[in-house]
Amino acid sequence: MDGAGRLNRSLRSLRPQTDLKAAAIGAVILLRERLGLGGAAAKASLEREPPHRLVALVERYLPNRAGVAATVLMLLGSAVFGIVRGGHLDELTSALSDTRNAIANSAGFRITAVAINGRKQLSQDEVLAIGGVNGRSSLLFLDAAAVRDRLKANPWIADATVLKLYPGELQIDISERSAFALWQQDGRLSVIADDGAVLEPYLSRRFISLPLVVGKGAETRARDFLALLARYPQVRSVTKAAIFVGERRWNLRLKDGLDVRLPENDVGNALAALSKLDKEDRLFSRDIVAIDLRLPDRLTVQLSDDAAKAREDLFKKLQKKKAGEA
Repeated sequence: MDGAGRLNRSLRSLRPQTDLKAAAIGAVILLRERLGLGGAAAKASLEREPPHRLVALVERYLPNRAGVAATVLMLLGSAVFGIVRGGHLDELTSALSDTRNAIANSAGFRITAVAINGRKQLSQDEVLAIGGVNGRSSLLFLDAAAVRDRLKANPWIADATVLKLYPGELQIDISERSAFALWQQDGRLSVIADDGAVLEPYLSRRFISLPLVVGKGAETRARDFLALLARYPQVRSVTKAAIFVGERRWNLRLKDGLDVRLPENDVGNALAALSKLDKEDRLFSRDIVAIDLRLPDRLTVQLSDDAAKAREDLFKKLQKKKAGEA
């Protein structure tokens, strides 16, 4: 028991000495740090290798927070690329436009009145749709020049003026083209204006009474030729179509199927002669299929098959009669 008692006392007596020693070591370390002793070794251990020259230049001249800005720009660029690549740019643009228009409308710039002057063929809704004006549009952010350009791009509209009358009135003045003729080319039939502009495909029978011109280039030459043809109502009234041949001259297709081949030059004289022949000799009522006026000093007529056969038979009879008499 005595041995055990002595062992216990020796252990208890060593603990204070160990604690004092640890405290002394800690105090020495703190004192050295305060006095700066041994700092060189610590700093040396934290030093790194010198950076590359390019990195050093960037660190020297790059403004503070430039890295954050570059990151933000990179993220924005990635977002824009994703929108464009995914085909959502139009949707985003439309959403932004609708948002700003909604703000302007709530501020009192809603379009409350629209006046459209000069329309004949187009309805008011068609004019607004062509101009890109809808119920979400605000007068504040409406681009009058863009609306005018969209209107003028429509073939029916020759000219347009767009006025914004604040706070909420829109005035549109348009000058419409008129349907002048029907033009057939490569099997397609279109309604054209007098300047040759194609207004629309021929779908409505309301244009059925328009004159018909056929062939490449006929749409731009129709106005002058039809004006000349109108001087000779005897010919114009029986004409079904005017055919532009080789982009040089005109043929007429009459309602009964008769073809009239006009010369390249002196068309007026040829039409005058044609009108006179019909008045005096009822030329258009004869059994013929073509009249050729291309030569200035003569008129050539092509008979129909029946008329040609009858003429041939008559000629043979005359020949036989002459032979019998001989």
